[in-house]
Amino acid sequence: MNYIKTTLLGAIIGFMPVVTASAQGDKALKEKNPEFFKTAEARRIGDQLLIWQRNTGGWPKNTDMVKPLTDEQRAQIMADKQVTDDSTIDNGATTTQMTYLARLWQQTKDERYREAFNKGVRYLLSGQYSNGGWPQFWPTMRNYQVHITFNDDAMVNTLVILREILKDREPFANLTDVTLDKQIEQAYQRGIDCILNTQIKRGDTLTVWCQQHDHETLAPAKARSYELPSYCSMESAAIVRFLMNLPNPDERVRKAINSAMAWFDKNKITGYRLERIGKKGEPGADTRLVRDEKAGPLWARYYDLDTCQPFVCDRDGIPRKSLQEIGPERRNGYSWYNNRPEQLFEKYEKWKNKWEKNKK
Repeated sequence: MNYIKTTLLGAIIGFMPVVTASAQGDKALKEKNPEFFKTAEARRIGDQLLIWQRNTGGWPKNTDMVKPLTDEQRAQIMADKQVTDDSTIDNGATTTQMTYLARLWQQTKDERYREAFNKGVRYLLSGQYSNGGWPQFWPTMRNYQVHITFNDDAMVNTLVILREILKDREPFANLTDVTLDKQIEQAYQRGIDCILNTQIKRGDTLTVWCQQHDHETLAPAKARSYELPSYCSMESAAIVRFLMNLPNPDERVRKAINSAMAWFDKNKITGYRLERIGKKGEPGADTRLVRDEKAGPLWARYYDLDTCQPFVCDRDGIPRKSLQEIGPERRNGYSWYNNRPEQLFEKYEKWKNKWEKNKK
């Protein structure tokens, strides 16, 4: 998602050698019109999703699963079904395919789609740590993939689909049985506990979250060379939105939300807008902060854990204060600033009026 018009999306490298993801394919997988799911094209796409689903129950990321496959590609994907190191919840993978299959089953009642959906549910449940967190990939992981992953909303997306299944909301109505629902309920509650347990404290004050947290200590953790342990505004905003949608929040949840919103307010950047010049990869392309007193607030993606000062980072892993201090590849290829928290404040006022006044 692009949360401000000039923000650049992160450049993320996928693992699939067969087909690269496309915007058209991504759009098709997010289709919502029930009439579409009655068409032969919808079933064709659904059948390809069945081919792409790994034996783990999950799906790879950054892969165009909509474009028609050649016989050779289909044979290769079928041969790779036993692969265990590319099933993931990163970049919307697995939850996106599950949602599509749920919509398709609602219109066709083809049990193959329901079975694949439930296999996806079991994959999600299988990846959860006992502390309630989810890694980025499983069952086979490499390096930082083992961390509890909030990055790119991976864990929030997982919790949201589990919530919608439990509420029997469309398109997830009647897809799971009582036994599976009990497991989903337990996983969902553990996930909320993990969110509350990983909220970073500065002294005695709760703040926000890092992109990823150590799966054992729960401390903020490093991922890629430029993704350092930090207070992370972008992913934290998604976490807070999720918490504000919880029914009847208890005192701990309310404190987590109030503390995070206070942090957002204190650490906003005003008087600047993010500007993109030219197209990424072309000569003269650039991304920079420009003074603009009329601009709405921005937040750096990363804030130093000791000083709470914003920073950016190149692939050398050295934090720097300014975009102009890092090379063009990372400067133009990552979302260093965003306005996600701004979108929360109106919702937060309504949330406070509903819950804080009632509790008092």
